[in-house]
Amino acid sequence: MLKAEQNLTKNLLKNICQESSIFKGGVNMPKISVIGICGNSVFMYADHFHEPGETLVADSVYEEIGGKGINQAIAAKRMGAEVSFLCAVGDDENGKKCIQTLKENNINAYCKTKNGKSTPLAFILTDKNGENRVTVHKSAQLSAKDVISFENEIASSDVLLLQQEVPDEVNETAVKLAEKHNVRVILNPAPIRNISDEMSGKIFAVTPNEQEMQAIETDHFKNCITTVGKKGCVINNSEAVPGIEVKVVDTTGAGDTFNGVLAVCIAEGMDLKEACRYAVTASGISVGRKYVLNAIPHREETERKMKNE
Repeated sequence: MLKAEQNLTKNLLKNICQESSIFKGGVNMPKISVIGICGNSVFMYADHFHEPGETLVADSVYEEIGGKGINQAIAAKRMGAEVSFLCAVGDDENGKKCIQTLKENNINAYCKTKNGKSTPLAFILTDKNGENRVTVHKSAQLSAKDVISFENEIASSDVLLLQQEVPDEVNETAVKLAEKHNVRVILNPAPIRNISDEMSGKIFAVTPNEQEMQAIETDHFKNCITTVGKKGCVINNSEAVPGIEVKVVDTTGAGDTFNGVLAVCIAEGMDLKEACRYAVTASGISVGRKYVLNAIPHREETERKMKNE
């Protein structure tokens, strides 16, 4: 090989190596920061949902650590990202379980223990069709001050992932910090409540389900990705990404899986359609299993499924 060719080859390899280090989390590893709740989830399974005044007998009961925040953080981790997660827990046994679960899943945990408060608790009732109804009690809550202490993690992230199970001031502070450090924000607007026009304009993508979409002004966001259950999702009210064929067992956590995977794909530079293909596949896999954490797939399983679809 001529010397000129050798130099050209070295330069090409150097450029390739530099380009492969574009992620803040390290070579080929995007970094996702998540702010949300972490608590104890109690699952009950019954034939149907209650009518007013009706008492149901559950077929089975199961408990695990959950919450939109931790679910999305774990989904992002299993997709291959470095993940930092900010949450508030109580000074109780469930708080200790939250911290342990985050450690077991290799999440960089920033858990703020709130003395005198209990760890968030959720009750999930699932019917024979796999549909669910969720009620959440939030005692330990994050504050704007907690978010400010998390600024370095936000600044070093490729994407910041938020939900609305935290106080408004928490998300508002987080979005301002993300804007300051040029970090893209994905907001899962659940549970639904008003989002200011100022905040909407700073968010890269909002991810409502069909009910939530009816309650927000989607035109105020740069991108709106609406999840439509087993049908997949719709990008900016125009482009549909179909879901996968699956026997639905339990839909709990499907949206969280979608959001965690979507965040990683966007951080990796995929276009919205390709990112959504990954997200709908992963969420489709998750609804074929009971519960949430055990149902969230790893990247390898998602990619195998995509090849077979």
